[in-house]
Amino acid sequence: MLVPRLLIPTLLFSIAEAVDETVNVGYSIYKGQALPNGVSQWLGIRYAAPPLGELRFAPPQDPPHTEGIQDATQHGKYCLGTGRSPTDTDTSEDCLFLDVQAPTQATVGSKLPVFLYIQGGGFSLNSNPNTNASGLIINSGYGIVVVSLNYRVGPYGFMTDSDKILPNNGLRDQQKVLDWVQKHISRFGGNPNHVTLGGSSAGAASVTYHLTANNGTDRGQFHAAIAESPSFATTLTVTQSQYMYTQFATRVGCVGKDSLTCMRNKTAVELQTSNFNIPLPGASKPPNYMWLPVLDHEFVQDFPYRTFQKGKFIKVPTIYGDDTNGGTKFAPKDTATIQQSNSYVLDQYPELTLNMLGQINELYSNPNNSCPAIGCYWRHASNVYQEARYMCPGMYVSSVVAKHGQNAWVYRWNVEDPEQMASGLGVPHTVELAALWGANYFPDAPASYLDGQINANASSAIQHYWLNFIKYYNPNGRPIDSTSKYTKWEAWGDKAQNRLTFQTGGLTEMIRVDSELKRRCEFWSTNGVALTM
Repeated sequence: MLVPRLLIPTLLFSIAEAVDETVNVGYSIYKGQALPNGVSQWLGIRYAAPPLGELRFAPPQDPPHTEGIQDATQHGKYCLGTGRSPTDTDTSEDCLFLDVQAPTQATVGSKLPVFLYIQGGGFSLNSNPNTNASGLIINSGYGIVVVSLNYRVGPYGFMTDSDKILPNNGLRDQQKVLDWVQKHISRFGGNPNHVTLGGSSAGAASVTYHLTANNGTDRGQFHAAIAESPSFATTLTVTQSQYMYTQFATRVGCVGKDSLTCMRNKTAVELQTSNFNIPLPGASKPPNYMWLPVLDHEFVQDFPYRTFQKGKFIKVPTIYGDDTNGGTKFAPKDTATIQQSNSYVLDQYPELTLNMLGQINELYSNPNNSCPAIGCYWRHASNVYQEARYMCPGMYVSSVVAKHGQNAWVYRWNVEDPEQMASGLGVPHTVELAALWGANYFPDAPASYLDGQINANASSAIQHYWLNFIKYYNPNGRPIDSTSKYTKWEAWGDKAQNRLTFQTGGLTEMIRVDSELKRRCEFWSTNGVALTM
């Protein structure tokens, strides 16, 4: 819904003049665009130098200074993805851009809360580029600023050679944006001292890595965190990941002592032609995602489970959660036997022992009683995957955050879309993004999320809690309104492990985690370090 500018709340802004469409960030001057809905946007802002030539596979460097006014009305191209076409014109190796969206009437003195959002994609692609935050900003009462970004993925962001290539450059790209926000966001009306870091899937995993970066060293770059379906994958050491470099260099024809120079001289099309997954050490088939953060004892000091066990993380309020059927998009739909289900899980986590696989089969019953039949173990495999990778890690992190004196809130997205239910997907991975950003602003949103449909109210529900958290670090608001139509979201704790459950139709309720899920999650937290998670 378009809101006339005359109705935009003015109390949020100082008497100072509103931020101009043209903003000087020091190294460049960008001219954005004021939209008719009261939101202004600056798209395709370069936050780092183009990672080309000698900067390919290198840490992000400062952006170059430019002359004149740079157009900021078009999104920058997003980053080259593993398994994607070499001729995809929407992507580019020159992709280190961010977008800023803010209320048009914000001023440099507004000091609005900032939501810094990291998209997902398994660290293999940018899965949700070109975020449109207009709906969220409008429904905030024009009270927040949103920043979103592209970052390098696949070999461009996560390959190392144990020598000349610094590991985890994709995470360093994100760190560069955290720095950028501290330096420049006030020019757009944002408050660098009030930043909520958020993300989904690999973006949520990134949030978790930033919480634990350098053993939890707090640089004051963010002050609360939201992780939607955080991904805990197999974490290799730099040495263990060497085979990825060797295989990739061999595929592109860069053997010998100067393999890195050779790869830096290849075209992006030549590299993309050979950019596909291969099995992890000890696995038989490629995992869903292979290029991942590695244990470098600097940015990633230890396995995520052990880092949290040691309390080596930034202590801030958090929201963690995921979807009821977070594994259905990933497990092979034709999985027909328990052996195939076990093999799929083993390919994702090759450190699983035979004894562990036996325990998994005891813990996870097969919900499908049509066996023998093609696909009758699909849900078994997806249930194991979703709890190992997303659901159980999120609840574990929340428990540790609560033990260290910070408020933690946990959710489950259980909003059923008729079409997705009919397809067997259930409530799949990161589907809540369509509601968070608003179905009218999100590409390919489920039909039931659109205005006038059964799940249209789910958007206002999730936005209510997220906006309160972004503004007040409390999803219930501050002060808490006892007359609110929304369920009070109870904080997570050891004794009261209750999740806010978003239900079909936009309803919400607090539901206690059942004993069987607790038992399964205890298996993953107990064995997480052994599985290099």
